[in-house]
This record gives sequence, C-alpha cells and structure tokens, in this order.
Amino acid sequence: MSHMWTFQRVGGLDQVVFKSANDIINLPDLDPKLWVALSCPTTGLDFDRRTLALLDSDNDGRIRIPDILDAISWTQDKIISFDSILKTSETLPLSEINTSTPQGKKLSVTAHSILASLNKSNVDYLTQDDIQQCIKINADKLYNGDLIFPASTELSPDMQTFIQTAIKTTGAQKDMSGQDGIDLNIATTFVDNLKTWLQWQTKISNTQTPFGENTAEIWKLIQLLKPKIDDYFLRIELAQYAPQAQTALNVDEKYIVPTQNGLLSDEALAELPLSKIDTTNALDLVNGLNPLWKAKISRLKTLVESSLSNPDQLTQQEWQNIQQSLQAYSTLISAKPEMVQLTVEIEPSTSIEDMPNSVITDLANDDLLNEFKQMVEQDNKTPISASDVLVLEKLVLFHKHLYRLLVNFVSFADFFSPKTRSAFQLGNLYIDGRCATLCVAVDNIAKHATMADYSELCLLYCECTRHGQKLLIAAAMTAGQGDLLIEGRNGVFIDNDGNDWDANVVKIITKPISIQQAILAPYQRIGRCITEQINKWASSKDADVEKSSEQALQNPANKFDIGKSVGIFAAIGLAVGAIGTALASIFQAIFSLTWWQFPLFFVGLFLIISGPSVILAWLKLRRRTLGPLLEASGWAINGQVKINLMLGGLLTSKAELPTNAKRNLHDPMKQRHKKLIAIFWLAILLGVGATIGWLWHEGCFDRYIEPQKQEQTQNNTHTNINE
Repeated sequence: MSHMWTFQRVGGLDQVVFKSANDIINLPDLDPKLWVALSCPTTGLDFDRRTLALLDSDNDGRIRIPDILDAISWTQDKIISFDSILKTSETLPLSEINTSTPQGKKLSVTAHSILASLNKSNVDYLTQDDIQQCIKINADKLYNGDLIFPASTELSPDMQTFIQTAIKTTGAQKDMSGQDGIDLNIATTFVDNLKTWLQWQTKISNTQTPFGENTAEIWKLIQLLKPKIDDYFLRIELAQYAPQAQTALNVDEKYIVPTQNGLLSDEALAELPLSKIDTTNALDLVNGLNPLWKAKISRLKTLVESSLSNPDQLTQQEWQNIQQSLQAYSTLISAKPEMVQLTVEIEPSTSIEDMPNSVITDLANDDLLNEFKQMVEQDNKTPISASDVLVLEKLVLFHKHLYRLLVNFVSFADFFSPKTRSAFQLGNLYIDGRCATLCVAVDNIAKHATMADYSELCLLYCECTRHGQKLLIAAAMTAGQGDLLIEGRNGVFIDNDGNDWDANVVKIITKPISIQQAILAPYQRIGRCITEQINKWASSKDADVEKSSEQALQNPANKFDIGKSVGIFAAIGLAVGAIGTALASIFQAIFSLTWWQFPLFFVGLFLIISGPSVILAWLKLRRRTLGPLLEASGWAINGQVKINLMLGGLLTSKAELPTNAKRNLHDPMKQRHKKLIAIFWLAILLGVGATIGWLWHEGCFDRYIEPQKQEQTQNNTHTNINE
C-alpha cells in the first residue's frame, strides 16, 4: 500500500507536509516534480557548513535530490526512529542509536567512550561540541585511530624519512589534526613503486655496452644531438647529390647578422646547421661547429673517442655504429615503468627517479613497511577510532539538521512560516525606515540581475563590508514606496549571527512595490512635472533679467518703452482672465451637480488619474515570484513560488511606533509663520467668497432660490385670501 501524503497549498504550490517519521522514510517514493527545489548550492546559505559538506559526497558544490535521499537512507540504518529528527534536537540521545547491528553497537561503545573521555559518563546524549572536543583532544596523539601517520618526532628517524619521502613521491592524506600523513595504502604503494624502479634500474645497469659507466651520459647526449647530427649528414648527402645547391644548404649571411644589441639569440642559433656543409662525408668535431652545440659535441667526442677512427672526426657510419651499440640500452630505457598513482588529498611534489639509488635501496626494504603495518594495527585498536568518531559526527549533524534541510528543499515551509527563516535568508537589511528580511547571497551582480529581473521583485543589490570582509546581497523590498531608494544610499545589514555590516546600494531593479505606491505615483509625477516646469520658467526668467540688466548697463541710453510694457501687461491680463474663466467654468460645472453626484465625481476623477497605475501595479504584483531570485543564486526551483501582498508585507516591515508609546506632536524645531498662515487663510476665504459672488451674479443659485421664493409668494397669497 502506497504512503498517504499530506500537501499544503502555499505560494501557488502544493507542498508536502512532514508530519511523521514515515513521511521522511517514504520520501524516495515522492515524485521529484513535487519537490519545491531540485538542487541548491552549498554556499550562500544560512546552514551548518559541515553538514552541507557531508551531504555533498562528490564535492561538486551542489546538493541534489539523490544526496538527500542517500542521507536519509544512511541515517535510517543507524537510528531507531525518525521521530526524534522531526524535533530538530541539538542532542543525539544514545538510546536512539540502533544497536541491533554490529556497526550500531560499535558506535554506541564509541559514544560512551567519548563521553567518558570528557568526564561525562553520567550523560546519556551526545552533541556536536562533544565530538569536536574529542577530535581536538585526540588530534595531537600519534595513535588516535585515524590510521594516518604524519612524520612525527615520536617516530624513529628512519620511519620519519620513510613517511616524508612517501609524502613527496606518492602523496598524502590529512590526519585528524590536519597534518599531512600516509596510510597503509600509500605506504604499500610507495614501497611497490620503489621496488619496481629498482628492478628496472638493475636491468639497465646489467646491460652490456662498449661505453661502460658512461653509457647513461652518452645515451642522453645522443638523444639531444641526434636531430642535429642527422640533419648535418642529410645536408652532406644533398650537397653530394646536387653540388650547385651547396650554397643554399649552408647558412645564409642574413641569418648570422647580429641583432640590435649585438647578440644572436639561442633560438636563432639552434636552427642553424651543425657545421659548414661540403662534400666531405665526416663531421669535424673540433673546428667550424655551431657555437650553441660546440660544448655538447666536444663532450660526446671525449666519451666515444675509442669508437672513432679519427678522434677529431665523426663519419656517418661511425655515428650509426654508436647508436646501434646502444640499441639494447635504448630499449630498456623506453620500457621505463609507470609508477602507480593514487587519489590523495595532497598530490606528490617530486618523482622517484629524482632520488639517488642508494636512498631508494634503503627505503625499499620490507622492514620499514612491516614496522608501519604494526603501527597501523596498534592504531586500529584505539578505543576511540577516528573513523567511528567521524561517523558519529555525521549522525549527530544529520539528526540535528536533516529536518530543517527537508523543509527548505522538499518544501519551503520555513520560508512561508512567520516564525522561522529559510536557509537562503541571510539576515535583515535596514534602509529607508524599513527592514527587508528576504536577503540572498550574490556572487556576480550583473549575472544575478539578468535572471532575478524575471521575479518582478524590487531588488536592492548591496555591497556589505565588515572588518575588511566583503559580502554581496540582493534584498527584496516588498512593502512601502520606492521614491527614496536610489543607488548610493547606505544602510545596515545584520546577518543571522547578529553581526552588523555596512551596506551600500550599488544597483537597483525597479519594480512596483505596493498598491499605495501605485496610487500616489501619478500625483507624484504631476508634482514633479509642475516643479520642473516652474524651475525651468524661473531659470529662464532669471537669465532674461540678468541679460537685460547687462544690456542696460552697457547701453544706458536705452529708455523705458511704455508701449511694450502696456502690451505685456495686457497679455498678462488676458492670460489671467482666461484662467479665471476656465476656473469659473469648472466650478460652475461642479456646483451644478446635486449632492449625491459629488462623491461620484471625485471617485471618477480618482479612477481616471490613479486607475491605470493601480491596475498595472496590481498585475505586476500578482506575478511576483521567488523562483527567479533563487535561480539567479544557483538554485533549481520547480515552478513558481509566488509572493502575494500579504507575504510581501511580512517580508518587508515598515517603521511603526510601539503600541504603548506616547506621541507629542509639538515640534519645537518647526518654523512657524503666523502672518503667512493668516494671509493664506484670508486669501482662501476671499477666493471662496469671490467665487460664490460671481456664481450668484451669474445666476447659478437661482434654481435653488427661485422655488423658495415661489413657495413664499404662494404662502403670502393664501394668507391674503384668507384674510
């Protein structure tokens, strides 16, 4: 029977709910398409780094679904029940270790030994701190159960040399204390490589050649000089075949002209023939040699002199005979054995062939290897084995952090819960009277912004610094307004550990933040437009006045032109009159409405001005999603994780006074202009009075007054008749 899952619809996604241990155990059967995340990076997360390193078994810097399933399977074999994992406890009760298996029994014994070594025999649980203290105490011990031995001074000088040489030529592993050392596999491989090398060297030394102990040096010289000597004899044959080409086969004069500094480069000399080309079928080993090769030719002459008919010349036949006499030696050299290479943490820094044969002989004997094997056996009998300690560390960490990983990977329960934070939320950004809690890590701002733009979130990219450290974050602003959010502003970023960082906004992705911003946006644009036009008009008038003043000073004879002034005043009067007429028409239309039409008028005016902006903002706010933001940080997200207005209000909080706070509205620093205020209100009253008077004069109120007059007249008529 298949497992019965529980799903919660949150953020536009059906997310699995972990209610019991069976939900975790049956997670391998859950369709990967129902996981919220498919993979995530091991960096840029508020999560235990050691746990992430243990989960990332292939060390590729990524956590994927198989890594999590492997962790669940590994943990299931070592604990009794997953119910304790759902509690995310800081401690691992020893009673939770599954002692029904041989490994479980061994882990239980190791756990009790660790507690005993820390004087905690009466404690029945294990913590991560206990593991770290145990590792720290045992790290400096030679026999600490890690089966890796550095070149410690506690060892004999011969064993120290053995280990040091093995590290240099075969590689090393890190022991519990972090030092470079070797294990039994490295030691065995090292000795096998030494023996293989010695066997090969023995075969070479037993090979008979006419040159005795000089064979190796002669062979190396031949390998170096062979291309040049072969080239020389080939040119001789060509000169004999075509004497007219002899000049072309020699060095052209232009190639031996010194350079600007008076020297010829070695590269240029190396390309020139070994000696002058003529029809003589021999190489002069003394005179006329290429300067770059002369020393090597002289050394070869000395070593092979016994094989030459003329000590000062080398014929082509003698050259071939010398090479033939070294054929067996050359075959052995070409059969050089390959040394076995291991996968180690520290790569070898040198080769065995660079070691003297005497040292190789001393280290290749089995006595040192047998001594090392005895050391390994003794280390393996240590009560607290390093391998078991590491297994316990992994178990403690998985027991503590596995559930939190599930609710930040399989589902995003931590993100949608107001009481918890998700693993990708690094801290709080305080800026512009707001606190943004959705702050994610960024490696490259330009690359991140390209993908994050599709999230429809207003993002502030900040460069955070603290004590010489640097951190890049992207903070989502999901509430308030964005007028004062500009590049260059400073804020404070407080990470989840409570450390405060200086934050500077270096880039902004502008998107709608809230409905309130959309409502006020048209009026703010109108205000800015009016302000800009007034500034332009004032600037132009100021420039005109300054220009006219300069002209008046330069030409005092110019008189005031009353005609022009009259025209200007007339134009101003016409403009004022036109504006007044327009305002009067507007007020007349407004006052012609009945009382119940006034609210409809203002609602309609509001919809005309703010309606389009609000609709566009609402459509964009509905499309806000977390997926692209996390994708830009290296996550792989299934579908969209929507951020609605309610969640946006939780992710970004605005400044609010405390509930019980008292507020004094009297501002002693506020500048008050009582006369200006009185003049302002007087002008308002005069304007209202003038408007009402004008409307009265135009008869706009007649329809309200005439019925009352007629009714009063009728009443008076009836009264007179009755009398």
